[in-house]
Formats: sequence, structure tokens, C-alpha cells
Amino acid sequence: MAASSSAGTGERHWIRRFSASVRVSHWVNVLCVVILLMSGLQIFNAHPALYWGEDSDFDRPLLSISWASGADGRPMGVTNILGRRIETTGVLGWSRLDGRPVPRAFPAWLTIPSWQDLATGRIWHLFFAWVFVVNGVLFLGHSLVSRHFSRDLLPVRGEWRTIGRTVRDHLTFTFHRGTGTYNIVQRLTYLLVILALAPLAVLTGLTMSPGVMAAVPWLLDVFGGRQTARTVHFVVTSLFVAFVVVHVVMVVATGLVNNMRSMTTGWYVVAGRNVPQ
Repeated sequence: MAASSSAGTGERHWIRRFSASVRVSHWVNVLCVVILLMSGLQIFNAHPALYWGEDSDFDRPLLSISWASGADGRPMGVTNILGRRIETTGVLGWSRLDGRPVPRAFPAWLTIPSWQDLATGRIWHLFFAWVFVVNGVLFLGHSLVSRHFSRDLLPVRGEWRTIGRTVRDHLTFTFHRGTGTYNIVQRLTYLLVILALAPLAVLTGLTMSPGVMAAVPWLLDVFGGRQTARTVHFVVTSLFVAFVVVHVVMVVATGLVNNMRSMTTGWYVVAGRNVPQ
């Protein structure tokens, strides 16, 4: 559905870009991802190290974040990645709480709750994890029925020829006049997030749950152990964060007002004569 109006020598077309269900699902996901990240970092802070396999090899973690006393006696943040020691003072390793430094892998302002409380962090995390799952299932089901999935997310045959140019345009921030539809890079990225990252985050999260493992122990075999699942969960979360950062940058770079309008009211403005109906 589209409406048009003239302004000077150009034309502005208003197209209905997102349905109400897509918009609601999007903002529920925003809430869930933010709270899941902050509560997940609270959980990680309880034991800020990652391993591979079933057991925790405390002497050889894949990643660990800790603090130590510097030569001047002040606290120093230290991050070890695959045996390489990196000083991360001021970013990771310790945080200031109530005016005093405390050992915290991720800073207090980035976790829910801000103080160290594993039990509360788990409550927040598990509740919004299930909200995220239910919202995702409803979104996927509606997208299949309404053809939003096939119409807007699945790549079109002719688009594959433009993938190189589209990647180059994104890297150089060269954006062409918007049509209100996704390009090949956007389609593939959203498919990766919806069909790979989100399910992987959920499955690795379930693998770390003792209650779920009692019911479906084969998940441990799939991921090669609880510690492997925890590491994969952390990596997937990091990829989610990277996706969100790039997504926000692209939203701002391609027109913050127009993009926000389309995701809140559903209407998107396209300039020009050739507008999809």
C-alpha cells in the first residue's frame, strides 16, 4: 500500500513497510536482548572464565577476566585470551561500587542487578529468555503465514549478482535512494540471526540448565559438554552485540527519522517515481 505527495520538483511516496505484528515483535526483542545481555553479564561475572569440553580447566581457560594489583598498588584489569595477557584497566576486570573498587569482569553499570547477585541475575535472564523464545516463535509463525518471510527476507534470484557491490556500498557507507525493501546483505544477515544465531543462543542456554539436561541429556553430546555450550553461548552473544551495533549504525546512516518512523508507525517515505506497491 502506498500514498504519494509532491514537493517542489520531487515526489514523496509513503509506503506501508511493517505490519503491527512485526513492529511489536521488534520492540519486544529489543527489550529482551538488552535485559538478556545485562543479566547474562551478571551471570558471567560469577565465574568470569570460559573453557572447552565438559570440565573447567582452571589452569588453561580460553578466556578469563580478572584483576590484580599494579606496581603502584592500584587495581589493574587483566584479560587473558588463549593464553595472551592483555591489560584492560578501566574497561574490564574491576569496577567501582559505592566508591570502592571491587573485582568485576564487566562493570557494574552494565549488569542487572548492578551489584553481584547471581540468583537475581538468573531470574531476570531465564524469564526474558522465555519471552524471547515465545516472541520469536510467534514472529516466525506470523511471518510464514503472512508471507513476510518469503517476500521480505528470502533473497531473490537476481539479487545474488549484486552481493559484491552491496557489500562494498555498506563498507564505504554509499547508500542509494531507498525503496523500502531489504537488499541482499540485509536479507542474508536477518536470516543468519533468525535461523542460526537465535536458535543457537537458545539451545546452548538450555544445555547449561541442569533441569533441561535431566530431560534431554543428548544436548550435552551435541555441544560436547556444558563448558563448550557456555563458551559458544558467549560467542553467539558477542555476535548478537556486533549485529546490534552495526544495525544501529546503519539505521542512523540511512535515515534515522525515516527508519524509526517505519518501525513505530509502519510508514516509510520513498522519494522518486518507481515505488513498489
